[in-house]
Amino acid sequence: MASLADAGLKFTTLPHPAPASDEAREAVLANPGFGTNFTDHMVVIEWSEGADGVGGWHDAVIGPRQPIALDPAAAVLHYAQEIFEGLKAYKQADGSIALFRPEANAARFNHSAERLAMPSLPEELFVEAVERLVQIDRAWIPEAEGASLYLRPFMIATEAFLGVRPAKQYKFIVIASPAGNYFKSGAPAVSIWVSDYTRAAPGGTGAAKCGGNYAASLVPQSEAMARGHDQVVFLDAAEHKWIEELGGMNLYFSFEDGTLLTPALTGTILPGITRDSLLTLAREEGLNVVEGRYSLDQWRADAASGKLIEAFACGTAAVVTPVGRVAGRDGEFTIGSGGPGQLTQKLKNRLVSIQRGEAADTHGWIRKIA
Repeated sequence: MASLADAGLKFTTLPHPAPASDEAREAVLANPGFGTNFTDHMVVIEWSEGADGVGGWHDAVIGPRQPIALDPAAAVLHYAQEIFEGLKAYKQADGSIALFRPEANAARFNHSAERLAMPSLPEELFVEAVERLVQIDRAWIPEAEGASLYLRPFMIATEAFLGVRPAKQYKFIVIASPAGNYFKSGAPAVSIWVSDYTRAAPGGTGAAKCGGNYAASLVPQSEAMARGHDQVVFLDAAEHKWIEELGGMNLYFSFEDGTLLTPALTGTILPGITRDSLLTLAREEGLNVVEGRYSLDQWRADAASGKLIEAFACGTAAVVTPVGRVAGRDGEFTIGSGGPGQLTQKLKNRLVSIQRGEAADTHGWIRKIA
């Protein structure tokens, strides 16, 4: 893929008139939370369709993080043309900074763009934009255990019109947020609620990372939390029988015979990058890794018999999180001891060690930033 320079684009850097003070930044880094504090800068790149119908990316800017001016008729507000990604920058053991598999995020971003009838972004341009933001805001990367700089690249349709068709103007933007633990409860394992709602159906946008999928999860997630649970799990839309994914994470199931199962990518769940990484690491551990179907009834029966010994959720934000208890309108059940399992912890440690530069990166997943 063409780099930013090869694409004929040159970044304009705008000075920040009032960046956060050292004291304000250090206060955030001491207790970053998740998704509530933001760095000083952002990246914006524009896309427009020309008179000949051919579009192009232009006006690449890195400057102060600030509100976006949108016309009230902007297509994103009426027809939901928007997509996003989530990835992290980590402090490495040697003091450097690195991204974890940003090329995979760039590829998935373009897959989402295709499904939402949006322009593709050269993958190297995606990665370079993310790297530039990390470089300019590197002082915002927290160093506490488990902390990182969460990066949110996204694209929205900005053309002002009312009519159901793909827009002719877009903005690609990258913002960053210092991040601590995703789950606030601090429990050793999370509890999840089986939802009666459906997140996505075959032929829909379930495999795209777009806001509509997450909007569909808000009511079920609120219902889960109101009942004392940390997350919601969705079943398939056709039979309401097969396990798909949580509100924002993929699921894994570990059995006593050494099998590790995760729901197959059928177009209704997100192809998680953490999910894919764990598939590789689990195979290296000698596990029988299966991508297939797993029903709620079987989940309950296997937990009761002891055949299922562990379950965990995974994603960029939550990393690897043990699932200890499952509840629904038909009752509840506990998985194993209800706490973290040995395999869950082992896979998490292996993944985090690679991300943090504490273990050899034999797969080329780490991209260091100069």
